[in-house]
Amino acid sequence: MKQLHETYASLLDGKQFAYDGDKSLFTSGPLPFATNDFDVVIDGDASSRKIATSQSPGADGSPGPSDKKRMKQAGQSKRFKVDITFTAKVPISAIALVLGGGQDSENSQEVLRVLDIILRQHAARQNRLLVRQSFFRRDSDCIKLGGGVLGCQGFHSSIRPTQSGLLLNCDLSTTMVVEPGPVIAFLLSNQGVKDTSSIDWGKAKRALNKLRIETTHTKAEFRIVGLSENSCYNQTFPLKQKDGNGTVDVTVYDYFMDRWSMKLEKSAHMPCLNVGKPNRPTYLPLEVCRLVPLQRYKRSLSTSQRSKLVEASRQRPDQRMSKLYGELRANDYDSEPMMKECGISIVPDFTQVQGRVLEAPQLSAADGRQLYTPNGRWNFNKNRFFRPIEFKKTWPWGVVNFSTRRDVEHLVEHLLQSGSEKGISMEKYSAVIQEIHKMKHQSPAKRVEDMFRQVNIAFGGNNPEFLLCFLPEKNSDIYGPWKRECLAQRGIVTQCLVPPPNVKDQYLTNVLLKINAKLGGLNSLLKKEITHAIPHVSRIPTIIFGMDVSHGSPGRDVPSVAAVVSSLEWPIISKYRASVCTLPPRQEMIKTLFKQDGDTDHGLIKDSLVAFLGKNNKPKPEQIIIFRDGVSESQFDQVLNDELGQIMEACKFFGDKHFGGNWFPKFTVIVAQKNHHTRFFLRNGVNNVPPGTVVDGVICHPRNYDFYMCAHAGIIGTTRPTHYHVLHDEIGFSTDDLQELVHSLSYTYQRSTTAI
Repeated sequence: MKQLHETYASLLDGKQFAYDGDKSLFTSGPLPFATNDFDVVIDGDASSRKIATSQSPGADGSPGPSDKKRMKQAGQSKRFKVDITFTAKVPISAIALVLGGGQDSENSQEVLRVLDIILRQHAARQNRLLVRQSFFRRDSDCIKLGGGVLGCQGFHSSIRPTQSGLLLNCDLSTTMVVEPGPVIAFLLSNQGVKDTSSIDWGKAKRALNKLRIETTHTKAEFRIVGLSENSCYNQTFPLKQKDGNGTVDVTVYDYFMDRWSMKLEKSAHMPCLNVGKPNRPTYLPLEVCRLVPLQRYKRSLSTSQRSKLVEASRQRPDQRMSKLYGELRANDYDSEPMMKECGISIVPDFTQVQGRVLEAPQLSAADGRQLYTPNGRWNFNKNRFFRPIEFKKTWPWGVVNFSTRRDVEHLVEHLLQSGSEKGISMEKYSAVIQEIHKMKHQSPAKRVEDMFRQVNIAFGGNNPEFLLCFLPEKNSDIYGPWKRECLAQRGIVTQCLVPPPNVKDQYLTNVLLKINAKLGGLNSLLKKEITHAIPHVSRIPTIIFGMDVSHGSPGRDVPSVAAVVSSLEWPIISKYRASVCTLPPRQEMIKTLFKQDGDTDHGLIKDSLVAFLGKNNKPKPEQIIIFRDGVSESQFDQVLNDELGQIMEACKFFGDKHFGGNWFPKFTVIVAQKNHHTRFFLRNGVNNVPPGTVVDGVICHPRNYDFYMCAHAGIIGTTRPTHYHVLHDEIGFSTDDLQELVHSLSYTYQRSTTAI
């Protein structure tokens, strides 16, 4: 498209254009034609193009006859036909209507899309790697994650309509790239082995598929399509004779020895890279190939890699702000021709906003004792849990130990003693089951299977009520199979732990917080819940839903999992139940909220309503508040039309069955977005904004009801606020009341002693 513009500038009336890389081309005004065809020729200058061949040159080092022919072909020009046809006019005035408080339209969304395309085109002209709206330079700061993977830091930018006009939303962004360099070095690092004899070539083939390499001897660039069946020493290919009469089979090893005087000491006995076509393979020895920079790594990260990425990506607010200033100036938006033609300029400075800090809600422990919440954090010290669990003698429970620790019984006694101080009454465990030593070298699934064989023996074939599980290490491979067997297969509550060498009281308290919550207790309660002082909620029966969908790692075709949590004990809003179900891979919309089968509903909402009625002596909820996580703005209509529609159908079906059709609850729907790029910085200082910070103007939408909240304290890195969008509000919350409710809910997560 660059060549098109250079060749036909006059026919295009000298106009600049923005190209989306697919089928759309945008100009800042009409072209002098409605439709036209253009022939575009890309010069094939042999001196500037990268050429490679798998054939043999002449004996004197100069190209042989067949090489000369191929060089001529490679240097030939390539001809393309480009059709440009007018399809629609996108009035930029549409965005002005939105900025003035008008309704969003297809035209206004298209204007924003065009502006974002211009930003992408500008980044492409700077030879950056483009990942949606994030851009990465070759000299970007990179973090070594191990396994041949780098965390590459770049720059995100997008145009957003706000109450103060169009703003550029910019932030630092991170993507994973393959570490450039010798292919052999990458394979050793990727598989965590020290010598090439240990490389798993099946894994190597998958890891290298579609990556680009550059050869060290010709500087030609290719894309990997596979590996050879034989080693370089034995892999043959047909080489044309110098006189042109027939071919002779030669090995890749011999060819490189004869043609390039390379001994190939490293890769003689390894497979070759295949960089050819399905019907015409081209083989290259591994040691002459280097991976080129800025190739995205699209596989899921290991736990270790993820931890390194999170640790290295944490930046203090002042550091992040300084880097953003640098990126804004380095982007040099004023040099973008399309920006100039559209009359758009970007001021490389931050927007000033005013926020307010909500007062932290008061929390209560047992006996009315207050928990102080400075900076969004609290601890129990000598306070007892608000509603501690009491183990009945008929509740058998046990301890299983996959670790090599010999002090497990002592640690459990210490945990029981600490639990007693928090009000938890637990009888002594029925059994401590140690993993058989010979099982430690088996697969995680086999180890879990054998442990449950021992559990069945210890508990006489019955399932215990609770199992405390000592794992051998953090991020243990046993965790997944163990949880799956306990929760999904047997319905056993379990708590896993990996105690540090020196166990402190705070560690035990954190474990007890989880145990008490899992077994039905309450660790703390909002004082507002006790005094019935939550606006709109405490006086009118209300159920609160939270909904989200989790997806598998990139590249894995596994079902997505939908989760729905709901409050149980109105007027308390700190206790919840959960329902889960599977969805097709990558599906975000939950289709199983209402699932009618004759006169029965098998959907997720029905179970929550039944549980709510059972805990509240059958007061039907007159208000339903729904928090939806994980959806983008383009999916808001689906949330309202599809998911809220299902919930309304489920309520109507339930009301007809249980209340004689006389049930018409009011609904409020709120989307919570955490995966966004808005950050707040204090104007003077290096610290994060304080917990409870709310911003509901200037950068918010000019028409829609949204606000940002930082409920938690950013101890490490830069605080990421949650962006709340109120899509539907029949209950009629005032702005202050709704923000207070959301802030209060941030203090109700029973397993934590921090606001979330």
